[in-house]
This record gives sequence, C-alpha cells and structure tokens, in this order.
Amino acid sequence: MLLLCVIPAWSQQELTLDQAVSLALKNNRLVKVSQLEVRKSENAVAATRTYRLPQFKFNMFEAQLLSRVDFTFPPGVFGVFPGIGPFPPVASSVTTARRPATIIVGQVNQPLSQLYRIGLGIRLQDLGRQIAQEKYSLQEQAVVNDVKKAYYNLLQTESALQATDEALKAFRELERVATNALTQQVILKSDVLDTQAGAAKIEAQAVTLRNTSGTLKERMNNLLGRDLATDFTVRPVAEVMNWELDLAGSRARALEQRPELREARLKVEQAEGDRRMKKAEYIPDVSLGFYYLSPFNIEFLPKNVAAVGVLVSWDVFDWGRKKHELESKVRTVEQAKNGVDETASMIMIEVGMHFRKLEEARQQLRAADLAREAAQEKVRVAVNRVEQDAALVKDALQMRASLAEATYKYQETLLSFWTARADLEKAIGEK
Repeated sequence: MLLLCVIPAWSQQELTLDQAVSLALKNNRLVKVSQLEVRKSENAVAATRTYRLPQFKFNMFEAQLLSRVDFTFPPGVFGVFPGIGPFPPVASSVTTARRPATIIVGQVNQPLSQLYRIGLGIRLQDLGRQIAQEKYSLQEQAVVNDVKKAYYNLLQTESALQATDEALKAFRELERVATNALTQQVILKSDVLDTQAGAAKIEAQAVTLRNTSGTLKERMNNLLGRDLATDFTVRPVAEVMNWELDLAGSRARALEQRPELREARLKVEQAEGDRRMKKAEYIPDVSLGFYYLSPFNIEFLPKNVAAVGVLVSWDVFDWGRKKHELESKVRTVEQAKNGVDETASMIMIEVGMHFRKLEEARQQLRAADLAREAAQEKVRVAVNRVEQDAALVKDALQMRASLAEATYKYQETLLSFWTARADLEKAIGEK
C-alpha cells in the first residue's frame, strides 16, 4: 500500500528547465551520436600516428610446383683447381621435382622521407577531430534550443489549459444565471443557447490543448532520451530579464563563440594541410628496410637470405597528374576561405534577426501586461457594480472570462519572449 501511494507522486515529478537541459545533454541520442563521432576521430588520429613506426610484414607462400626447377652449371663455373681441374668437370644439373614448396618472406620497413608526409596526415586527422568537436558543440546547442522551445511550448499549453478551465467555469456560471433568467422570462432562449455554445467551444479547446500537451511531453521525453510515457509537470519560468548586450555586442560574441565559424576556419586549415600533403608527393619515398627470404623444398637455393638496406621509390614521370591534383587543392583552399566569410556574414544576419525579434517580443509583452492589468481593473469594477445592483451578473462573468483570456495572452507573450531569447542565445552560440 505504501508503494502504491508513492508511485503516483513519483511519476508526476516536477521538471525544471535547468534539469531538462542537463538531462538532454547527458542522454539525448543525437548528442551521443556526435560524441561518438568525436571518439572515432580520436581513434583515427591515434591510428595515423602508428605509420611513423616500423612496419612489419610476413608473407608465406605455400605452393605446388607445376614444373621441375632445374639449375645447370657449366664446366668450371666454380673455378679451376690445381690437381683437380675445372669444377665441375662437366655440365651438371640440380633438379627439384614437382612437389610442394614453401617460400617465406619477412620484411621490416622504417619510413624516413615519408615522415614529413605522415606528420601532415596526423595534422589533418587532428583537424578532423577538432571539426567533429565543433559539430558536437553545434549539436548540443541545437538540442538545448529544442529543449527550451519544447519546455516553453508546454508551459504555454498548460497556461492555456488553466485559462480554459477558468473560462469554462465562468461559462457554466453564466449558463446557470441565464437559465434562471430565462425561467423568469428576462432573457431570450437564444441567449441561453449562446452560453451553451460558448461552453461547448471551450470544452473542445480544452480537449485539443490536452492532446497537444501529451504530444509535447512525448517530444520532451524523446529529447531527454527517456521513456516516452514518463509523466512530469513543468515549473513556470522566472520573470523577464533585460538582455545585457546590444546588437554590436551580440554579433561580436557570436563571431567568437559560434561552432560553425570555428568549423569553417578549421576547414581552411584542413584544405591547406591537404594541399601541402599533395605537394609532398613530389618527395621520393626513402625507407630503411630489413628483408628475409627462406625457400623450402627447392634444391640448391639458400635456405636463409637476410639483407638490410635503403629502399627508394620515386614516381619520376606522371604525365602532369600531381600538378593538376595540386591545382585542385589550391582551389579547395580558396573555397574554404570564401566559406569562412560567408559563414560569418550569415551568423551576423541571424543574430540581427533574432535580436530584433526579441525586441518585438519585449514590446508585445509590455502591451499584454497592460491589457491584463486593464482586464483585472474591469473585473474589479464589474464586481463592485454587481454588489451595488448596478449591473447584471452576466456582465461580471463575461469580464472574468475576458480576464482569463488576457492572462493567457500575457503568458503566451511571456513564453514567446523566452522562445525569442532562446533563439538569440543559440544564434550567439551560448547554451
């Protein structure tokens, strides 16, 4: 019985905006995907570093000889010895029959001249890691913005539900008063039907708002990476705080903090590194190598051959291939530089747009606040007039319904302000 009492209270846990953002950054699936991409890029950097170290290779060829292997030695090929004469005295042959043979080849290569190109490759992989990190930050900001908007939309829906419930109570009371007035033949039947139609319309709005609230909660749970059926309540946001930056300051902070701009600059470095790496292909490949060869079941061949030396590989003539590829890399660098300028320009436009929207939302909020105060004053006057029998109860109830609507409009405008502020924070690059 104790557990049955505790479970409903626990399932209706209150979720604050800070808690929602924290849970999303920890559990959101898209954030985890971006985080894993950063880990993958770190693995790529570590893998590229291994190319600086000696490379060990081992090959074993197990074969069946399809023809005999013959070695013929002319007379005296090994010299002429006193008292013996030429050796061998006559032509001699050493034959290996058609049988299975094994050839083992081992080699160890230490890159020398390639170390410069390998270093450039490591730098490119590290730039890729930094780009993945910026994309991770961008994904975090996008998820935080989505969480804030979903939270504000949910608050707006809950506020609308409260206003609808109050309006429905007013209409029910108005319907009761109208029914009594109809009995006394003070009003027409159409007036009663109007009140009933108004109540039915409010009930339909309430059903729509409850369905919207359920969908928004599922969307929020998905953003938080938890079970969609998890039920919760939201806490109203704080009062409006003034934005502390002007447009110029907001744009300056955005150019400093936006991950997209940092990513564009990293892509310039990446393109430049790729160009240098392509240019490094003109350098011959020089490696220090150790080689070992061991053939088995082949007569006369030595069983163990080992050598150490320097291996040089150079593609001397390529018909202009490297030249054209290098020119393509140069143009890629120019494209990346233009991308930085375009990204900075788009960021400044975005910040300006959201800054102006925030100003509009602040003015609309001020107007909604004044309308709410006016509705409160009208209700107070209407109640006083009812007490003095100077007006009908119907007028007071209508004023209360208008007050509920004005309160909802104020809450809607307040949350619209916070949504506009969340968009501006995202445009600036803040979480």
